[in-house]
Amino acid sequence: MAERVYPADSPPESGQFSGNFSSGEFPRKPAPPPSTYVIQVPKDQIYRIPPPENAHRLQYLSRKKPNRSNCRCCFCSFLAVVFTLAVLAGLSFAVLYLVYRPEAPKYSVEGFSVSGINLNSSSLISPRFNVTVRSRNGNGKIGVYYHEKGSSVGVHYKGVDLCNGVLPAFYQPAKNVTVVKLRLSGSSKIQLTSGMRKEMRNEVSKETLPFRLKVKAPVEIKVGSLKTWTMFVKVVCDVTVDKLTPPSRIVSRKCTHDFDLW
Repeated sequence: MAERVYPADSPPESGQFSGNFSSGEFPRKPAPPPSTYVIQVPKDQIYRIPPPENAHRLQYLSRKKPNRSNCRCCFCSFLAVVFTLAVLAGLSFAVLYLVYRPEAPKYSVEGFSVSGINLNSSSLISPRFNVTVRSRNGNGKIGVYYHEKGSSVGVHYKGVDLCNGVLPAFYQPAKNVTVVKLRLSGSSKIQLTSGMRKEMRNEVSKETLPFRLKVKAPVEIKVGSLKTWTMFVKVVCDVTVDKLTPPSRIVSRKCTHDFDLW
């Protein structure tokens, strides 16, 4: 309710008063002029009772706040679920690592012979390679499945692709050494430049012919009775042989490997 409050009168001059004190009557404020008044509105009515022109805005905000609150609650719940799953996954991997102590297999080249490369002719070459790769799985409780589909094997000489092939599928159990023999053939459309032929002849005279073997294989890791998703192992071996005719001798070899988890 609005309340009308009249302005206070100016204090009476000294020695003047109105009213009868002896009869118990106290001075009464004179009525204010008709055109002077002040309206006081309770504070709660200002917020709870909007003007008609703002009533639709109040309804809109009243409907919007619960929706925003619900979205915020859903988003917080989603973050909590994701965080919980991430923590559980991290704990699971930590337990598996402590129990099985996994280590990557070791790879090396045990045999490497070359044929089909004639350096005395400028005609096209069709190189052939017999490569023996050794894989050692030192894990005590982890096996490895190697898949042929999606695999690739290639031999290169200073950036030139000489031949390509695939890796055969096999399973390597724990604490096992597996030897894989590869027969690789290049196409009959490989042309060596005169400069490259001259360089290879010079390397043959020194018995230091460098080649690079690249292997990419999709693998699955077996832990107990469980198998992981498909990962990729990439092996790169730099091999130096003494000649281009079998049987050739490996002068030096060095292999590196890497795993792509996805």
